[in-house]
Amino acid sequence: MDLTGRHPGTAAVAKHFTYAHLPTHLQDVSKHCHDLAAEMITVLPDGPELTAGLRKLLEAKDCFVRAALD
Repeated sequence: MDLTGRHPGTAAVAKHFTYAHLPTHLQDVSKHCHDLAAEMITVLPDGPELTAGLRKLLEAKDCFVRAALD
C-alpha cells in the first residue's frame, strides 16, 4: 500500500495491516482487511474520519484473526 504523501495519522494506522508475518491460514483472513484498508486509503482523503475508520477496521481485523485461531 503506497502511503507516500499521506497524513502521518493515516500512515501510522495503515502499517498495522501488514500480514506477511502471519501463518498462512491467518494471512488469508487478514488480507481481506488489508485490501479494504488499501482501497479506502486510495479513494478517500486524509482526515479524522478516515483515520477513525481505519482504526475500527484494525480492531475488527484483530478480532477476525483471533477468531481464526480457535
